[in-house]
Amino acid sequence: MTEQEWKNKTVVTEFILLGFGNGPELDSLLFLMFLSIYIVTITGNIFMIVLMVANRHLHTPMYFFLGNLACLEICYSSNILPRMLLSYLGGDRSISVNGCFTQYYFFGCLAAAECYLLAVMSYDRYLAVCKPLHYPSCMTGKFCLQLGAASWTSGFLSNSILTFLISNLDFCGPNEIEHFFCDSFPMIKLSCSDTHVVGLVTSVVAGVCSLPPFLLTFSSYLYIFITVMRIPSATGRKKVFSTCSSHLIVVILFYWSILTVYVLPHHDTQISPDKVFSV
Repeated sequence: MTEQEWKNKTVVTEFILLGFGNGPELDSLLFLMFLSIYIVTITGNIFMIVLMVANRHLHTPMYFFLGNLACLEICYSSNILPRMLLSYLGGDRSISVNGCFTQYYFFGCLAAAECYLLAVMSYDRYLAVCKPLHYPSCMTGKFCLQLGAASWTSGFLSNSILTFLISNLDFCGPNEIEHFFCDSFPMIKLSCSDTHVVGLVTSVVAGVCSLPPFLLTFSSYLYIFITVMRIPSATGRKKVFSTCSSHLIVVILFYWSILTVYVLPHHDTQISPDKVFSV
């Protein structure tokens, strides 16, 4: 872009999050719905954390990782929903450019951390089911702390690169983001810079953050399934499946949402499947 062309551009200082549409009645309905979701999410996860800390019988690797997942869900919701609730309450859907980058940074970090954390939880279940005699010696308290710390650290480091690249793009207008929070693809779409490199790095980082954890999770549950099928007792199989089913459901929902939002073709409708699965 030449100097004269740059002077003719308007530098964007804020974005407008379009969300799910406009209208007083719709805003009131969405405010009540998302306020309920936020209260249930925060209350439920805090209760789980307090229960796991207070009950010594729950001081096990499985509940330690579940506590980490509960903390992550609290951070997820608190990063997006309070700002969203204020926009529906006051009608102001603008967010500063720096505020948008900050929201995306924490969202991306938490999403990557969840990929790693779900993989760690599946590995924990693999050891418990397939290597029960070695489980106490393998999954020690120190090793659990290291796995938990590695999941959080890897998530926060991986998205730092993307946030840095996106924050260095030029935004000249329009400034309306067709989403209810700041995400990478909607922001890149608004840039007036060459986004080829950023798009390529986004794909690479997304693959590194999601593919290895997914393969580890898939392999763990494949071995678990094979081991469970070898159990002669139906009661024994049911007991083992009951300890893994809830985590498996979370994994399926999480990766199906990622597939729908970031891999399948995007939709331009006001209430698209992308937004629904993001919720």
